[in-house]
Amino acid sequence: MKKMISWNVNGLRACVGKGFLDYFKEMDADIFCIQESKLQEGQIELDLEGYHQYWNYAKKKGYSGTAIFTKEEPLQVTYGIGMEEHDHEGRVITAEYPEFYFVTVYVPNAQQELKRLDYRMQWEADFLAYLKKLEEKKPVIYAGDLNVAHQEIDLKNPKTNRGNAGFTDEERACFSKVLENGFIDTFRYFYPEQTGIYSWWSYRFQARAKNAGWRIDYFVVSQCLQDRLADAKIHTEVPGSDHCPIELDIQ
Repeated sequence: MKKMISWNVNGLRACVGKGFLDYFKEMDADIFCIQESKLQEGQIELDLEGYHQYWNYAKKKGYSGTAIFTKEEPLQVTYGIGMEEHDHEGRVITAEYPEFYFVTVYVPNAQQELKRLDYRMQWEADFLAYLKKLEEKKPVIYAGDLNVAHQEIDLKNPKTNRGNAGFTDEERACFSKVLENGFIDTFRYFYPEQTGIYSWWSYRFQARAKNAGWRIDYFVVSQCLQDRLADAKIHTEVPGSDHCPIELDIQ
């Protein structure tokens, strides 16, 4: 059994001050990835015994950024998706293992007034093409903050949020297209009807206390890995960020 964890930490230094390392040790995951590290190189030293560390930093300070911590050393690791216009913000790391590619991703937010929605649409098309290219060689597992609640069941207040960043028809359609292209939303695979389970809550309006959340963090896998899926979990009780960690277990 392999255990994988993904967590948007919303600033790793702050999260370390709120118990990140205790949780990391407790989980003892085979692969642990983070998004929104908000770091530049050299700003933190993590002593994670038994793990290889791979970091991708945004050029802009205090913004975005991803990392993968893995017990098994990958065959190779690449950063970004090989496209100049997308690869300045530290959003993607790909680790190749003998049986699959593991990708961590922090998908661009469409932002207030949907200022970045056009860019997001281009990103979605290019990222899906990147995943399909990887899939020509071996199956893909990707994990991270995808910045979309796919269906109404994936957020507490769908009616009032319709058309807002993360719940536009365009963003939702892009994720539908991912599924149509032979990928599985692992949480919904196991829990198709489950309501009230979210992975992000606004820091405003006591949203977390009221569980007024969104499920925008995902583990997504190639269809051919379906038989190896053991469980998908969302650790809603874990503090430290405005997101909580999510888990995938595969056989």
